[in-house]
Amino acid sequence: MSDCAIRFHDVQKQLAGRAVLCGVHLEVQPGELFGLVGVNGAGKTTLLHCLLDFCTPDAGAITIYGQPQHLSASRAPLCFLPERFQAPYYLKGREVLHYLLGLQRVRYREDAVLRTLVLLELDAEALNRPARDYSKGMMQKLGLAACLLSGKPQLVLDEPMSGLDPKARALFKSALRQWQAAGNGVLLTSHALADIDELCDRMAILHGGRMVFVGTPAQCRAHHGGAPGASLEQAFLNAIA
Repeated sequence: MSDCAIRFHDVQKQLAGRAVLCGVHLEVQPGELFGLVGVNGAGKTTLLHCLLDFCTPDAGAITIYGQPQHLSASRAPLCFLPERFQAPYYLKGREVLHYLLGLQRVRYREDAVLRTLVLLELDAEALNRPARDYSKGMMQKLGLAACLLSGKPQLVLDEPMSGLDPKARALFKSALRQWQAAGNGVLLTSHALADIDELCDRMAILHGGRMVFVGTPAQCRAHHGGAPGASLEQAFLNAIA
């Protein structure tokens, strides 16, 4: 198996005649928490869509544990949560998890489900309620629970803390640390740089379709902060100026 979980090599993509990805190079190592950040329209979601074969790069190559991403089998180690996760409104929470885990070929186990709901502070009673009754935060927790229950070695999460209140965000970050401690990795996008700073081993800044920084949050502050004690937010602003 490749020593690199995900590799983007010179990935290029145009949408509606506009260059969205301009020769992106990026490597994500197995077992690391990696944060991808950028302003709206920077190309983050398009990059993930190329990874997941939702769209085809115009040029370049993407591999997953050494296998070309256009092969269905190469994506088997991944579990993806989109930014706007929405379960079928007519299914109950338990049915949603049954369905999502079935897609991943993972057996539904009530004890494991209940333990995961505790990690995310989602009331077990929600399993008996239809998705139409879920708040945005509850829906997000249900999607996150499905990811954590998948057992896949690499999660790909697009704005996973969207809709979560401060307590739920803290609980989710704790759950991700446990996930990593078990030897698994995460590639996530986020607009919350404080979360990236606290959580991620490394990060990348995508701006105008190009990578302008790859390294640790501390390295980003040191290189782009501009002054001792500068925040990651200030370093980010300097990096994209």
